[in-house]
Amino acid sequence: MSIITELAKQAKQAAQTLAILDEAEKNAVLKDMAAAIRGNKGTIKAVNEKEVARAKENNLDDAMIDRLILDDARIESMAEGIEVIISLDDPVGRERVIGTRPNGIEIKKMRIPLGVVCMIYEARPNVTADAGALCFKSGNGVILRGGKEALDTSLAIAGLMQDVLEKHNLPRALVTVVPNPDRALMQELMEQRDYIDVIIPRGGEGLINYVTEHSKVPVIQHFKGVCHLYVDKDADLDKALAILLNGKTQRTGVCNALEGLVVHQAIAGDFLPRVAEAFEQHKVTVHVNEKGAQYFNNADVISEDAYGEEYLGLEIAIRVVDDFAGAISHIADFGSNHTEVICTENEDSAKKFQRAVDASVVMVNASSRFSDGSQLGLGAEIGIATTKLHAYGPMGLESLTSEKYLVNGVGQIRE
Repeated sequence: MSIITELAKQAKQAAQTLAILDEAEKNAVLKDMAAAIRGNKGTIKAVNEKEVARAKENNLDDAMIDRLILDDARIESMAEGIEVIISLDDPVGRERVIGTRPNGIEIKKMRIPLGVVCMIYEARPNVTADAGALCFKSGNGVILRGGKEALDTSLAIAGLMQDVLEKHNLPRALVTVVPNPDRALMQELMEQRDYIDVIIPRGGEGLINYVTEHSKVPVIQHFKGVCHLYVDKDADLDKALAILLNGKTQRTGVCNALEGLVVHQAIAGDFLPRVAEAFEQHKVTVHVNEKGAQYFNNADVISEDAYGEEYLGLEIAIRVVDDFAGAISHIADFGSNHTEVICTENEDSAKKFQRAVDASVVMVNASSRFSDGSQLGLGAEIGIATTKLHAYGPMGLESLTSEKYLVNGVGQIRE
């Protein structure tokens, strides 16, 4: 038996042990995990700093390095994310009534774990803690296959979590990190249909496409984050500018950063000069259509079909549109089903936008940076699904469960 098959088999067996744990027992383990991460910040940072140094020596891009870094604040955020998960209701075992048939059979549905979740991701060592905690509380084993850039940090975090599991007489295999980043092993991982129930890839578009095309295990996809802000003719322009700058400049290398700005022509003359001034201060590169080019110095003028890029840097594509319908059409053509935002004081337009736009998160007068599991009250997220089977948007505890039917009778037989 290969190393990968053995790891997958052990994770499957380990997941079965979670069936006997109640919510209080799970929360006690998670509390100790949060404490272990918080109490070993120095150890985690020491390992991480070496990996960040290697990444810089290897000339990785700024977005990748940003995702790789774990400082005090990000480590504290990992621990706090686990503590929020503790505060959330355990979905496993939750029942809902479907109804009673004419013959008296009672039908319910019950939430159950998916089984074994495999995460394949690039950089982002915090995923190790987020995924480990979410999967544990939702009753799933998890296998984590990170990129080589963050492998040592991921192993350090997982080791702390495994020590806690062992302390509570639970198998270490509930949180497993593949110790070798060899791509051939990743391919073997994607063939473990007997032991892995779902694969969630999290990273660049190339990784998502590769996993989707080669996996024999069902895949929940998280494609690129081409998020837009549409500034409507009835927008409060002060709000719009603040939301734009937060979404574009606060942290650029993340999937919920803004990559596109769509502006109604009626307010373009008032709004875009302010945008140009602010972007000049923040050194944001602008790509804009001809209608908007007059408001910018040294902007890259692009054609009406040259949109949809995920820049992951201080760069944005701007389009001035004729009307509300033009904004909806632009987002339909160039969005990635991740997060879309409208800034408007018109309640009717806000409601129409939220109904019409096909994205996993649709916001009114709020920064796209809130499209995040922790910010939406999920504690953490295992990913953001941009396809609709079986989840859509940030995936928390409930998204890591399915439902089975419970059918109760008193001896009925089918005629």
